[in-house]
Amino acid sequence: MSKKKKKATVEEAVYTKPLIKRRKPNRSIAGDIALYIFLIIVACIMAFPIVYAVSAALKPLDELFKFPPRVFAQHPTLDNFSDLFVTMGKSWVTFSRYLFNTAFITFAGTAGHLIIASMAAFVLAKYQFPGNQGFFKLVTVAMMFTGYVTQIPNYMLLNKLGWIDTYWAIIIPAFASPMGLFLMKQFMEGLPTALIEAAKIDGANEWKVFSGIVMPNVKPAWMTLIIFSVQGLWNNRASTFIYSEEKKTLVFALQQIQAGGIARTGQGAAVLVVVMIVPIAIFIFSESQILETMASSGLKD
Repeated sequence: MSKKKKKATVEEAVYTKPLIKRRKPNRSIAGDIALYIFLIIVACIMAFPIVYAVSAALKPLDELFKFPPRVFAQHPTLDNFSDLFVTMGKSWVTFSRYLFNTAFITFAGTAGHLIIASMAAFVLAKYQFPGNQGFFKLVTVAMMFTGYVTQIPNYMLLNKLGWIDTYWAIIIPAFASPMGLFLMKQFMEGLPTALIEAAKIDGANEWKVFSGIVMPNVKPAWMTLIIFSVQGLWNNRASTFIYSEEKKTLVFALQQIQAGGIARTGQGAAVLVVVMIVPIAIFIFSESQILETMASSGLKD
């Protein structure tokens, strides 16, 4: 057999091999319909509290006290929100000041938590040094204690540092939350070490490896960390550590209005919507980013 004929035979074998048939999922149409119905029911159950809260904020007072209560407002109105802002306007501390306090604490605490947890997780996940495993075990044990358990030692320490009645009393403890370090470390361990070594061979320093290689590839982890951190800091009343009215958070001020009695029931419903709107918006935005990143980037060693 000549070389040309042999080459043609090989090419024929390559390009004429039978196509592999795709396996069809082993489900019936009825099973698919039942699955979608189940998912719709679960979605409705999960969305019901949010829908009810928004609907209650749009109800006039007479509808709020109706029994049995109705889910949707018959005569929707924005009076509850306008009354809320009127009440907030009568305070000697303006609404914008409360909003600034909460936004600053949330932004600074989340940014610091993300940076410190990511750097520490990178070292623990990709470097071996004396006490590496012991330190991570300490972090894992710290996750067992809630904020109520550590509140007294935290207060004593912050008082010694002179940070009571300052923003730092809320921001600095947020940096050391063990959940963020644990989450980032576990995710970074799945990042191929060969990728980091290749970057170093190409001349990248430690900061370039961390900021340009590691962080973009662990985006799902730090977006999830942002969700948890924002939810925790935005809803923090901070009443234990902050006493000055001009430094108090928006959530604290709104809950004070909410506790004003029956006459403020409508304003209380509006408070609930105002408090939950930012964490929900952050979650929706971050969730889309996480799903997009998980779908488009996956590395295996």
